Amino acid sequence: MRRLNLALAERSYPILIDGGLLSRADLILPFLNSARVALVSNTTVAPLYLDVLAAALEKVGVGVTPIILPDGEAHKNWESLNLIYDGLLATRCDRSTTVVALGGGVIGDLAGFAAATYQRGVPFIQIPTTLLSQVDSSVGGKTGINHPRGKNMVGAFWQPKLVLADTDTLKTLPDRELSAGLAEVIKYGLIRDLPFLAWLEANMDGLLARDTELLAHAIERSCANKAEVVAADEYETARDGGRALLNLGHTFGHAIETGVGYGEWLHGEAVAAGTMMAVELSHRLGWLSAADVGRVRTLLQRAGLPVIGPDLGAARYLDLMSHDKKVVAGSLRLVLLKALGEAVTCADTPRDEIVAAIESCCRE
Repeated sequence: MRRLNLALAERSYPILIDGGLLSRADLILPFLNSARVALVSNTTVAPLYLDVLAAALEKVGVGVTPIILPDGEAHKNWESLNLIYDGLLATRCDRSTTVVALGGGVIGDLAGFAAATYQRGVPFIQIPTTLLSQVDSSVGGKTGINHPRGKNMVGAFWQPKLVLADTDTLKTLPDRELSAGLAEVIKYGLIRDLPFLAWLEANMDGLLARDTELLAHAIERSCANKAEVVAADEYETARDGGRALLNLGHTFGHAIETGVGYGEWLHGEAVAAGTMMAVELSHRLGWLSAADVGRVRTLLQRAGLPVIGPDLGAARYLDLMSHDKKVVAGSLRLVLLKALGEAVTCADTPRDEIVAAIESCCRE
């Protein structure tokens, strides 16, 4: 079993990566405040994995309250959040009840936000079942819901007690979801880990073929990168760089998700197209060569990801991006690349260059 630690003083927690972890209640038990959990999942994941996890917990005397939500980004909203509250209240869950998220990023964000706010905060455990959630959203404590005007605009920082990444769950993951997760994996190579980027180029075919050891290594390396960044800047308050660098491609990508309607594009797909916009903009600013741009495009395409965004119109992109959480004092901060493996935040990027980058990476 691969084990990492996210170092946040008294709120530090382990990230465990291996196959067969859903049946390992012994790994979960030390992190419970009482012998009761509320297990939040969705209509896709629950039929596959809820019984395995629930049976393991009940075998060691832990009572399980299942709360099943509709599946998909379109349901990452107040209505689904209230379904969690309803389930917690109806079964009289108290402050010692641990909320456990079993699912992808949407479930993790919803369950985490519910845990952060129910009775002003209850314990929380992440059991991510998609590649994207295993390498990104389950680690770092960001939780929340979408608003019609912007993605993830309502939420809270609420760190889990434990992250349990069972690689066996990737066996049932649709190909499109696997590719979406690879967008976040590639991101780490682009922003801070050039050797990892080269490793991904050498092993992309094996990752797509779901080689267990390769996937486990990619998850471990991604989580290690994120853990280092989050430990240094948990609340994304650093003026330059810091946790904001993890958002490469996300400002453009969130505009895509909001603009076309939540759920039409998977998060990783939107991030991939957004990454190409950021890479193109970095090239236009003279930081990346044409060869660098081609290298990124080729890797994303090999991963089965889109490199062209929907043609919402540059004005619509800019309007949606103006609602991004990285807007500070009216200034949009973009994450760009000074070089492959070296990301920076920029608050003074010329508007005409942003427009040109968007237009060069869009189509009807």
